[in-house]
Amino acid sequence: MPLAVVVVTYHSAEVVEDCLKSVAVALESIPDSRVVVVDNASGDDTLEIVARVAPHAQVVARTSNDGFAAGVNAGFAAAPDCDVLVLNPDVRLHRDAIALLRAALALPGTGVAVPRLAGVDGAPQLSLRRTPNPLRALGEAVLGGTRAGRREALGEVVVEPLRYETAGTADWATGAAWLISREAREATGVLEERYFLYSEETEYMLRAGKRGYAIRYEPRARAVHIGGEQSTSPVLWSMATTNRVRMVRERNGRLAAFAMWCAVLLNELLRVPRGVKHRKAVGDLLRWRRWPARPGAGPEPGWVCFSAQDWWYHNRAHSDFQLMRSMAAHRRVLVVNSIGMRMPTRGNSTHVSRRILRKLRSVAKFVRRPMPEFYVMSPLPLPFYGSPLLRRVNAVLVRAQVRLVARALGLRTPVIMVTIPTAWDVVAPMRRHRLVFNRSDRHSDFPEADRASIEALENQLLAHADHVVYVSQALMAEELPRTGHRAHFLDHGVDVDHFVARPQHEWPDDVRSIPGPRIGFFGALDDFVVDFDLLERVAAELPQASLVLIGDATHPMERFAKYPNVHWLGFRRYSLIPAYGSAFDVAIMPWQDNDWIKRSNPIKLKEYLALGLPVVSTDFAELAGYTDRVRVARGHAEFVDALRATLAAGPLLPPAALRASVHPHSWHARTRTLLSLTTA
Repeated sequence: MPLAVVVVTYHSAEVVEDCLKSVAVALESIPDSRVVVVDNASGDDTLEIVARVAPHAQVVARTSNDGFAAGVNAGFAAAPDCDVLVLNPDVRLHRDAIALLRAALALPGTGVAVPRLAGVDGAPQLSLRRTPNPLRALGEAVLGGTRAGRREALGEVVVEPLRYETAGTADWATGAAWLISREAREATGVLEERYFLYSEETEYMLRAGKRGYAIRYEPRARAVHIGGEQSTSPVLWSMATTNRVRMVRERNGRLAAFAMWCAVLLNELLRVPRGVKHRKAVGDLLRWRRWPARPGAGPEPGWVCFSAQDWWYHNRAHSDFQLMRSMAAHRRVLVVNSIGMRMPTRGNSTHVSRRILRKLRSVAKFVRRPMPEFYVMSPLPLPFYGSPLLRRVNAVLVRAQVRLVARALGLRTPVIMVTIPTAWDVVAPMRRHRLVFNRSDRHSDFPEADRASIEALENQLLAHADHVVYVSQALMAEELPRTGHRAHFLDHGVDVDHFVARPQHEWPDDVRSIPGPRIGFFGALDDFVVDFDLLERVAAELPQASLVLIGDATHPMERFAKYPNVHWLGFRRYSLIPAYGSAFDVAIMPWQDNDWIKRSNPIKLKEYLALGLPVVSTDFAELAGYTDRVRVARGHAEFVDALRATLAAGPLLPPAALRASVHPHSWHARTRTLLSLTTA
């Protein structure tokens, strides 16, 4: 298996040279290996030193310091097919350390291998740990870490000297140096970036352990770790302290987190006389934040997002919702449900009564908080965008409602993100930190839209937005003369932790009862994007296969009643979609050949791949980078032939490779990019 050594740096000019020199020596006996240096926007000479000492190293120069986890994830993305050794830049490896760690990693059941660490004075570092819990935190508060560690139930730190002389396993180990297998990485996913620093490696190794991958300690593999910054910096000490509580909250819930908070607070209170770092930790524990702020960061503006969807009845996989859910880990968020692009009317819209009724039900909810720091409101709109007078009246009405809620939430000068063009009249006079136009689609191509009115609103947003973010390279290139440096490509992400293939016993009963092979689709069955003639041809020409359609439909589905192999299951909750998708033998994207699709980038492509599914799709521009994984058809007959080939031969790549190909594309990573744009 190829090996990549990933070194994450930030203002590391004083230490990175010796680290890289030790890596070069340790890699002399390792074939098919390389070095990746991920720099988190250092302001010193780190990158110049890297270029001089390791000229063949791959350098990933990030534009902002988003924390250790973000750096490691960038390193993972740069080495998708490798085992990865993660190193702090203040680590110096012994000559045979990597070879010994690889031997330990090869032992059955092992996912992570860690070395024996010592300080520059040769004193051993206590790097092995037990799973954090409130009782162990209380034991350390009362007895001290060393004495509590002598009893397994009362201490997190493993302190027995014999334990550091013999090979074995641990719940987790400090993250200065650790080697993870590609297999374990694919199963575990990416590191949680919201911790910024500290606890991210704890959570990650515990997650790997939960998936059946042991953390193996190899004492013959040795490394020197300088360390010490956490113990002297009040900011870093406080972040490490508060993140212990956050990790327990994320793993075990609020009750356990409260018990952990009490134990950790007691620990810091008892040690306040010892120095300012403990006073800082006490203050931050009492002034609790859901996730830590970046060191040195000033006041952070919240976000108001004018979505093109409605949280209460649309698919929550849409990019608006995914980005804002991830954003809520960093900022307070208010999502304004879609204010529409026209009033549904008979002859121009489908299911008119149902659409009006569901919008009224949404409006009746007004403001709710589905999750911490994430608020959703449904203003009452008057969607008559063809009339200038009614447009102005509607803008005043919606703006008054949004301002009222935003002020109540403390969002006085937020970043405003607009996806639906009709929001321009609302946001134009609003105070804001930045205006982001989320150009996820060309909405004027929407068949029910008043094209001239919507295109005029799109042009206003293109002219006045501080940033225009695209998911379609084709659309971005087309509009680049108007947007210039304000244009940014922000590819769709995928919830890799959610879209994990489920075993057959977890499949819902309705899909499990459908005979295979199953050709499947999940998502909105909208008549302006889905080619229903193609679906009917699939049903007719492949009668031996079941065509499974999951999603709300705006097209009359009665046309499929004559096909016993077509199973329309209707809308299913987002939480259940991976279980349904896991039952597919092949996943499809049967799009129409129209302007909307030519400038689109469907999220479900990455969701299918994350499930390890073979995919057959009609052609569109953004598929150009996926032709090694997706069978692309340029007509109905070719589409049916591609399905036959897939059912006979399987996917173009193994399921694990399909999943690994989208691992770097998490929504958290996309959100970090969006944040960096608006805070630069």
